[in-house]
Amino acid sequence: MIKNDLLLKALKGESVERPPVWMMRQAGRYLPDFMKLKEKYDFFTRCRTPELATEITVMPIRQIGPDAAILFSDILVVPQAMNIEVEMKPGVGPWLPNPIDSAKKVEQVVVPDVNEELSYVFDAIKMTKQELNDEVPLIGFAGSPWTILCYCVQGQGSKTFDKAKRFCFMNPIAAHTLLQKITDTTIAYLKEKVKAGVDAVQLFDSWGGLLEPKDYQEFSWKYMQQIIDALKDEVPVIAYGKGCWFALDKMAKSGAAALGVDWTCEARNARYLSGGKITLQGNFDPARLYSKPIEIKYMVNDMIKAFGKDRYIANLGHGILPDIPVDNAKAFVDAVKEYKE
Repeated sequence: MIKNDLLLKALKGESVERPPVWMMRQAGRYLPDFMKLKEKYDFFTRCRTPELATEITVMPIRQIGPDAAILFSDILVVPQAMNIEVEMKPGVGPWLPNPIDSAKKVEQVVVPDVNEELSYVFDAIKMTKQELNDEVPLIGFAGSPWTILCYCVQGQGSKTFDKAKRFCFMNPIAAHTLLQKITDTTIAYLKEKVKAGVDAVQLFDSWGGLLEPKDYQEFSWKYMQQIIDALKDEVPVIAYGKGCWFALDKMAKSGAAALGVDWTCEARNARYLSGGKITLQGNFDPARLYSKPIEIKYMVNDMIKAFGKDRYIANLGHGILPDIPVDNAKAFVDAVKEYKE
């Protein structure tokens, strides 16, 4: 039995004494110990070495004390497994030297045997579970098929992902073929993560908000729904779409255990749009962690009051920024832990 099961209770909709708290990208660059490893090993070496992935995953549990661990990995290990070359360039971020920008290239993309290509992830999960020793739950994750497609077609990060959108609108058949291949791979990948021991999974649709609502249904949500359908009976699924407030009503009926919201959507609007019965996660502005710790505490209290303590998971609205002081990250976590009605 997991000693601290607040997250699992919140995902089931059970009443809790206070909301659980964790942070997206909590195993990351704001931690000095993470930076020491970053100097020694490149990004994908850290992902592919179970001992390093475990050490990084557990780091924030020991140092800032959230109520859940999230496996250190990256959404782009999925396209890597699908025979798409992905590099992580310092100062640039994700870099795909051969973007998948034609129907012919889509045909060459494979749906791999995840046990062959991604066994290092499952090994890291087993090792992390041992290291955590049932202290807190472990979350596994994957990118949404649309978000993965964005990188595969654009070839790098972007504010607009204009090439990805152009590809979808000019070559919809090829785009849907690629989205389905990513979906099939992601389902197999997450099912193996569950077998390896994760207690919950989160789908990150970081770029869903770039699509207008009809296109979101066509190119993103219907594939996320397939993943939720395949996993919801095995593990609680958290569906997070940045900027996707307009889809909260559909998301709430999807079978997901919780929905992530960002800081542009107020708590009462998120509750209203999602029907008021599903667990919500979020939605502290990551940049607000630059504020003084005492201000963070007051803002966290206001956030919890706005969402209500039940059916709620305190989190950021997106990933923690790399230059946030550790004390400020800790102030955020502590403020949730100290919350009293």
